[in-house]
Amino acid sequence: MTTDTPWTPSSWTSKPAAQVREPSLQPRYRFPPNNPPADSRSNTPTSNTSIGLVDDLISIERLRYQLSAVQRNEAFLLHAGDCAESFDACTQQNISAKIGLILSFSLILIWGARLPVVRIGRIAGQYAKPRSSPTEKFGDKQVLSFRGDNVNGRTIGVDSGRESAPFERGGGRGVLGEVDFYTSHEGLMLNYEQAMTRSFPVPEEGTDAKPHDPESGFYNTSAHFLWVGDRTRQLNGAHVEYFRGIRNPIGIKVGPSLGKEELIELLQIVNPTKEPGRVTLITRYGASKVRDHLPGHIQAVRGSGHPVAWVCDPMHGNTLTSTNGLKTRNFGTIISELTSCISVHSECGSRLGGVSLEFTGELNDEGFSVTECLGGSMELSEDQLELRYQSFCDPRLNFEQSLDLAFLVSNYFKEERKGNTKANDTFKALLGSHTK
Repeated sequence: MTTDTPWTPSSWTSKPAAQVREPSLQPRYRFPPNNPPADSRSNTPTSNTSIGLVDDLISIERLRYQLSAVQRNEAFLLHAGDCAESFDACTQQNISAKIGLILSFSLILIWGARLPVVRIGRIAGQYAKPRSSPTEKFGDKQVLSFRGDNVNGRTIGVDSGRESAPFERGGGRGVLGEVDFYTSHEGLMLNYEQAMTRSFPVPEEGTDAKPHDPESGFYNTSAHFLWVGDRTRQLNGAHVEYFRGIRNPIGIKVGPSLGKEELIELLQIVNPTKEPGRVTLITRYGASKVRDHLPGHIQAVRGSGHPVAWVCDPMHGNTLTSTNGLKTRNFGTIISELTSCISVHSECGSRLGGVSLEFTGELNDEGFSVTECLGGSMELSEDQLELRYQSFCDPRLNFEQSLDLAFLVSNYFKEERKGNTKANDTFKALLGSHTK
């Protein structure tokens, strides 16, 4: 497939766009009360520079360089945060809790792996979500699927078809002073992303820009890192067309339906010059399908010569519905996919470069975590899910489960670093005791 056609921030409009063209699902862009669009009569995002822009282009270039270190196995990527953010939850307490958990997780990884950790939060922009079904069950009502606060919100009525519910407001756990921390979201609503895209000179000071780098590039200024989802990565689709032109480092979700040849075509479209640090592949097969697909994908990418960072998303392929009707995930199954990815990479002469997780550090006023995923050291059971189930989209690991996972991964890398060939036994031990 050729990519010789000129690219502009709006060239995606000539392509078919998955997830956003159905008339009943057209986005009704909602802005936080303190940040309305410049034209309050319009539902179209504007290029108002006061709305959450990333002014520090050097940070975007620095992230590209750090991701190239992940590709060389010189660093580890932690990509984590909420499934879908809420405008209502943009409080100092909640943000501190999210960032604090990401920092805690990363410090535990550093202790075991003795590698720098690149921290990217699913934060400050994850307000839109693709869904596999246009409707979902909410209590005893059939309503339009929640597609994020940027699209249809959570209030029942003409705009969204959803019932309101309280959102967890948690206490902060303390945040460290100065570390590199990057923002990210799925680049789903393309007219919003287009409005946030600007052409700037590529900065040189404070970066590792090479002499052959372009003098200018188009940056999406709403985030440092964006990813294209497993449902929107069509080769001739609008999302791939948009992603091929921005200079930000990008992620691509890789699921079981993506063939090896299609994956290489996709890499050739978004990174034809094979620039280091440009592409991160985030695999999300489901625990039982890793060995069916990951070896072939690793072999194909290696043969193509494309530099990529391999990241495991053990969350999205392992969602199930509990007997009481709540979406949930089993901690043991999450561990199983992560274990399989690490093992397959090792067997294929590759190395897992990071993890992509949905977790939250939020607590209620009494100091209790959310109850959305089963198992972990607290052995959360199905009948406990309703105690503090707060997610409006997908279930998240809570604070305790997240740290369970952090210590597990850290211990694995510590044993591996010491030359222990039985490092996977650490995973298997926990997997056997937390499948409840």
